[in-house]
Amino acid sequence: MPRLLEKLGLGTRELRAWAMYDWANSAFWTTIVAAIFPIYFQKVAAANLPPAVATVRFAWGTTLSILVMAIIAPILGSVADRAPIKKRLLALFVAIGSIATGAMFFIARGEWLFALSLFVIGNIAVAASIVFYESMLPHIAPPDQLDRVSTAGYAMGYVGGGVLLAINIVMMTKPEWFWLPDKETAVRASLASVAVWWAVFSIPLLRDVPEPAHRDDPAAGSAGFVGAVRGLLATFRELRRYKQAFLLLLAFLIYNDGVQTIIRMATIYGTEIGLDDNAMIGALLVTQFIGIPFAFLFGTLAGRIGAKTAIFVGLAVYSVITVLGYFMRSSSEFFALAVLVGMVQGGTQALSRSLFASMIPREKSSEFFAFFGVFERYAGVLGPAVFAWVVAHSGTSRNAILSVLAFFVIGAAFLAFVDVEDGRAAVRRVP
Repeated sequence: MPRLLEKLGLGTRELRAWAMYDWANSAFWTTIVAAIFPIYFQKVAAANLPPAVATVRFAWGTTLSILVMAIIAPILGSVADRAPIKKRLLALFVAIGSIATGAMFFIARGEWLFALSLFVIGNIAVAASIVFYESMLPHIAPPDQLDRVSTAGYAMGYVGGGVLLAINIVMMTKPEWFWLPDKETAVRASLASVAVWWAVFSIPLLRDVPEPAHRDDPAAGSAGFVGAVRGLLATFRELRRYKQAFLLLLAFLIYNDGVQTIIRMATIYGTEIGLDDNAMIGALLVTQFIGIPFAFLFGTLAGRIGAKTAIFVGLAVYSVITVLGYFMRSSSEFFALAVLVGMVQGGTQALSRSLFASMIPREKSSEFFAFFGVFERYAGVLGPAVFAWVVAHSGTSRNAILSVLAFFVIGAAFLAFVDVEDGRAAVRRVP
C-alpha cells in the first residue's frame, strides 16, 4: 500500500491531507454547480420565469461571481504571501461558503433572487479557498512529482464529489430512508449536505498540512492591505520575467473558459431542451467515477509525452464534445458526452495546474496562484457572458453551446507557443 500511494502521488500524510481538500470542495462543484442546483433553480426557484430567462439569469449570476473573484483573488494571494495565514484564510472562506450552501435548504418556490445570491456567495467562497489550497502545491510536492500530486488531487475530488452526489441521488429517490417527507425537501437537504461535507473534509488539510513559509522580503512593504496591493502590482510586473508562465496563463484563461462554461451550463441547458432530470444527474455521477482513473492516467501520460502534449489531447476531445453537444437531442446522448467529459476534465485541469507550478517561484506561490485560480475554475467572465448573450439573442442555448468551440481552438493556439523548458529554466535563472 505505501508503494502504491507513492506511485499515485499520495505517499506522505501531508500530501494525502492536501488532496483531501479536493475531496471536500468538489462536492460544491458536483451537487451545486453541475448537477442539482441548476435544475432546482430552473424548475423551482425560477419557476415563475420563462426557461430561457431563467438560464440567462443563472449565467449572469455566474458572471457576477467571476467578476468579484477576478478583483479580490490576486489581492488575497498577495496578502497570504506576506504573512503565514494561508490556512486561516482558507478556513474563513470554507466557513462562509458552508453557511451560504447550508442556507440553500430554505430556498422556496419563486425565490430566484435569494437562490442566486446564495449561489454567488458560495461560488466566491469556494474559488477564494482554492487560491490558498493550490498555492500550497509547490511547497509540499517535489518538482518531479508535481504532475502526479496534482492529478491525484483531482482524482480525490472526483471520488469525494461522486460519493456525495450518489448519496444525494439516493436521498431524492428514497427520501423516507433519510426521514424526509418528500422529494422537494430531499432536494433542498441535498443542497445543504454540501455544507457539512465541505466543512468536515477540510479538517485534514487544516490539521496536517504545515503552513507554508511566507516571504521575508524587506522590500515587499507592509503585510497589510496596502502592502498587498503594492505587492500585487509588483507581481503582475514580475510576470514579464516569467514569460512562458504568463503565456500559459493566457492560454489557460481562454481554453478553461470553455471548460467551465460546459461544466456550469450543461444541466440547465439539458433542462431547457427537455432532457430527463434523473438521467442527467445520473450521467454526471458516472462522469465523477470515470474521472478517477483517467485523472491518474493523465498523470502517467504526462510522464511519457509531457504535460503540454497531454493537455492538447484533452482540448481535442473537448472540441468534439462541443460540436456533438450542439446536435444533442436525447438523455442517452447527454450520457455519452458526460463520459467523454469525465475522461478529460480532471487531467486537463490538473496538468495545467502542475505545469504552471513548475514555472513559478515557490516564495510567491500564493500571488501567482491567485492569478491562476481566477482562470482555473473562474476562467473569466467571457464564457458565461457569451453564453448568456447568445441565449438572449437567439432564444435557445443550442447556439450558445456551439460558440464554446472557439475557446478551445484559440486556447490551444496560445498553448502551442509555450516553451515549457524555457519556462522552468527561468525559475532557476531569475534571482
